[in-house]
Amino acid sequence: MNELLADLDQWRRDGEQIALATLVAVRGSAPRLPGSRLAVTRSAGFTGSVSAGCVENDVFEHAMKVLDAGRPALVTYGIADELGFEVGLSCGGSIDVLIEPFTEGDAWRALRQAVENEDPAAWGIGLAPAPLLGRKLVTLGDDRTQGSIDPALDGEVAAAARRLLPGGGTRSLVLPWNGEEATVFVEAFPPPFRLFIVGATHAAIHLCRMARLVGFRVSVIDARTAFASAERFPEADEVLRAWPDAVFGERTLDAYAYVVTLTHDFKIDVPALECALRSGARYIGALGSRRTHARRRECLLERGFSETDLARIRAPIGLDLGGRAPEEIALAILAEMLAVRHGREGGPLSARRAPIYGEK
Repeated sequence: MNELLADLDQWRRDGEQIALATLVAVRGSAPRLPGSRLAVTRSAGFTGSVSAGCVENDVFEHAMKVLDAGRPALVTYGIADELGFEVGLSCGGSIDVLIEPFTEGDAWRALRQAVENEDPAAWGIGLAPAPLLGRKLVTLGDDRTQGSIDPALDGEVAAAARRLLPGGGTRSLVLPWNGEEATVFVEAFPPPFRLFIVGATHAAIHLCRMARLVGFRVSVIDARTAFASAERFPEADEVLRAWPDAVFGERTLDAYAYVVTLTHDFKIDVPALECALRSGARYIGALGSRRTHARRRECLLERGFSETDLARIRAPIGLDLGGRAPEEIALAILAEMLAVRHGREGGPLSARRAPIYGEK
């Protein structure tokens, strides 16, 4: 979404007619996931993608018809169709793309403001039957809503949106409506996930770089000035030369926060873990051997934490990838963080029996 905003703004200033295409369903294999977007203009401006180039040309042709008609359309592409083969969707799956004239209604403005302010928000878009096509309901993190798909559906759509907010993602709802079935596409836009790395170590440099690539906002915390420097961490959003308990005393660690300790130094690790355990942080991990972590556990038990509390700490940290180099350790940590984000165990995809990109 953020990637489109600058282009949309420029096109509106230029007086362009704009159509917005959203990938709303994937069956089988496809290059992009639901929620991917493509915006086009009457003058052939392009930004974004719904299929990595497979069907974009045909989407553009449909977009021109949508702009001519002034109403949305839902288009299906699939390898079983002659059209799907002609336009190049050769991955074996099928997709549904909602194409609609872009307008800045109240629902869009509410969603955009939340995204720009990094506040949680989600919206539902009506797909079927035809009277609901393109109708929108935005649900904000404070439970306010804007817009409507239909009063009989809005409550269930908003509830589904709230369930998606902690982790983001999309879902297709099928709900009874006026003797028929209504289909609603729900998409959540959580705030950026924040990673707090305690310990400006060599592995931290790699973890910072990798985490930024997958959308984390990264803070590096270390009171040791020789380690904590912007020069060593050019990709970090902030490098804080401070003790972790001082930093966390001023920050809210919630479901969008991940805390990783990498120092092996008890006077740094234990206060950081203590703060994280008293918070709602989504992920808490600590580098070190089982013996090292056993000693940390003793310290934390003495400070009043229970075994249930300590079970939140992932230690030894990371997935079992077998690597020992700093960059390999960083990759193993990030892999575990992503598994937690998406509600997965982190095993091989070849062993998964459920759909690879299905519901968690």
